[in-house]
Amino acid sequence: MPFVDLKTQYRALKPRIQENINRVLDHGQYIMGPEVGELEEKLAAYTGSKHCITVASGTEALLISLMALGVGPGDEVITTPFTFVATAEVIVLIGAVPVYVDVEPDTCNINTTQIEAKITARTKAIIPVSLYGQPADMDEINAIAARHGNIPVIEDAAQSFGATYKGRKSCNLSSIGCTSFFPSKPLGCYGDGGAIFTNEDNIAQACREIRSHGQSQRYVHTRIGVGGRMDTLQCAVVLAKLERFDWEVEQRIAIGNRYNALLDEARVKRVQQRADRTSVFAQYTLFAPRREVVQKKLSDAGIPTAVHYPVPLNEQPAYRHLCCPDCTPVAQQLARQVMSLPMGPDLTDEQQRKILNELCA
Repeated sequence: MPFVDLKTQYRALKPRIQENINRVLDHGQYIMGPEVGELEEKLAAYTGSKHCITVASGTEALLISLMALGVGPGDEVITTPFTFVATAEVIVLIGAVPVYVDVEPDTCNINTTQIEAKITARTKAIIPVSLYGQPADMDEINAIAARHGNIPVIEDAAQSFGATYKGRKSCNLSSIGCTSFFPSKPLGCYGDGGAIFTNEDNIAQACREIRSHGQSQRYVHTRIGVGGRMDTLQCAVVLAKLERFDWEVEQRIAIGNRYNALLDEARVKRVQQRADRTSVFAQYTLFAPRREVVQKKLSDAGIPTAVHYPVPLNEQPAYRHLCCPDCTPVAQQLARQVMSLPMGPDLTDEQQRKILNELCA
């Protein structure tokens, strides 16, 4: 049983994927080919955003967004310690300082009640993470940001493309939304890729220029930039996957809800979902106080598991010196207990029954 079943998805989409790839191979525009603009239009329409800028990865999406906002050395960026390292990595790369806010014990998302106390005159952005496929409380975060001089809010939606918050799509919930098309994400390519979403023309223009070495036109470099373009071939793959994506989101929600119901019946503690938002269950995560024992039990039955994430970012060796390593006790506790089960739109009823039978036995 795979942890993420990409092979079944590929078999279902193989003719369209091959057709799209062959079209790119025929026209030969591997960088910024027509599929790039086509994908950007479709992704913008899907989220309801005015602008979509495809980029080389979800990490590049965050980095370029911070650069577009002018965040730099000495600035502070508020974020969560309970996420993949890329969220903090990009902050440090531009010389800014990550300021960590602890997380909610039931959703694992950033605790909005603790954000305001961390804002200072040096705060230049807030990056909440929509963890496990569920957006954070974005309206409350935006309201806090507005009260303090309209601090830009960048939603790290690497795991939540396709999710909704109060009826609005993830990636269109704040100043900027960033997502990833890493293969295991809800909408993935066959390599690396990502996208930036915004409704602000000036931010969109800056992001487009920065992703192409700061060029406003060929060989005219008006900004410091990066080589951050998404390959045409990867855009072609995502275009094919978009045709099945609505069905996949429905399946993810149905499978996630089935996990919820059966685990609640068995009294297994799990990550909670809020009533005002939908999760796309990029991971299905529960809390296992005796995690190693449970993982071995499942592994012996041929069931893979994963841990997202075993060490909070402010306790990572490369980041401990930047912030108090012990100031996020909830994240510390969660890191010792979280465990993710196989999840994806092609997970069968039989596979899910096997997982639950072994877990609850």
